[in-house]
Amino acid sequence: MNYTTIEHLIHQEVVPAIGCTEPIAVALCVAKAKETLGSLPEAIEVRLSPNLFKNAMGVGIPNTGMTGLPIAIALGATIGKSELLLEVIRDTTPAAVEQAKHFLTKTDMHILVDHETQEMLYIQVTVTAANHRAKVVISGSHTHFAFIQSDDKVIYEDKQSSEEINKEEEQLTLKTVWEYATTVSLDKLSFFDEVARTNMAAADLSFIKDSGHGVGKMLHDQANHCIFGNTTFTKILAYTSGACDARMGGQMVKVMSNSGSGNQGIVATNPVVVYAQENNIDHETLLRALALSHLTVIYIKQTLGRLSALCGCVVASIGSCCGLTMLMGGGYDEITYAVKNMVANITGMICDGAKPGCALKVTSGVGTAVLSSALAMDHRHSNSLEGIVDDDVDQSIHNLTALGKDAMRETDRMILDMMMKKRS
Repeated sequence: MNYTTIEHLIHQEVVPAIGCTEPIAVALCVAKAKETLGSLPEAIEVRLSPNLFKNAMGVGIPNTGMTGLPIAIALGATIGKSELLLEVIRDTTPAAVEQAKHFLTKTDMHILVDHETQEMLYIQVTVTAANHRAKVVISGSHTHFAFIQSDDKVIYEDKQSSEEINKEEEQLTLKTVWEYATTVSLDKLSFFDEVARTNMAAADLSFIKDSGHGVGKMLHDQANHCIFGNTTFTKILAYTSGACDARMGGQMVKVMSNSGSGNQGIVATNPVVVYAQENNIDHETLLRALALSHLTVIYIKQTLGRLSALCGCVVASIGSCCGLTMLMGGGYDEITYAVKNMVANITGMICDGAKPGCALKVTSGVGTAVLSSALAMDHRHSNSLEGIVDDDVDQSIHNLTALGKDAMRETDRMILDMMMKKRS
């Protein structure tokens, strides 16, 4: 594989984001529709795929003290700038929140679940004002505009499905990921310095401010060291769950996301950085481990898809597991052992929407990553006699993603039904 192609993939998938990416993607679509309309909407209709809706219902929206889609939609319409992509509402101030709240009181807004779409990630926004109308569709990925229409004029249309677009991408393998991370010139990896600084800063914020369920802050607190200890392991858990607490709790904090998810970006980054800091790992090895971690997540998401019934941040811990194993001195064989241990352990953890409780799942996934890496370094691993693990590591990964993408569709529907019944 051409290294330029891999570099493009990394810079395409590891991007800055503020707030949970599902409601932010809705705000982005609304902002684009408002810009296409040319005025503030008088009415807004939003249609969402079930998976997108599931992930946008219960998460805090930055700097608002509010949860869910209505305030995200209002901010997208009033202050959103589509050119900022997943930072679309970064200009949210107290005055902007009041403006958005006022907008909610006077705007005809309808939020619907589109059960007909075949896309797992689908957002359709229609806005009207003064007898004019605009329609915008985002599908396939959080920032991919697939359709833009002003009144009766179609400005842009991409008729390819996300499946067709994905097939055109260069498909990774774990060996390709490993070879890139270990042999690419170091100057190509300097980008990961920014990734590390940004995602660790989100954790630092969570230790100062109460956010979400405060999982990271609790683990970081000296008062709890008598229970959890003051170890590298505890610090890994604290700095990863803490950054997740800050995002899911609605702090105005930027993180570097991975494959459309801020939590996945955090999970791919913070465990690797903390381990390197605690063990005085040299800078080059840290950058290569971060590249390995993030690129492994990108590889897994190529077949799993942006959204699924499997918890994405736990799946992303397979990436951090690879990075941790490299930092522990492991080679490619040890990486494959670690991945098989992960597949044997965390398969099946459901995604029941983005919410403060994601920090709990992040802690479970990252804790499993450390365990899997330590076992792999001792050449202990699950094999093809056990469950869905295959002797071929790539097949093990594909077995995992097939479960999340195909076999758990009914699970996904039942999860959404349970969530909707609570709000009826």
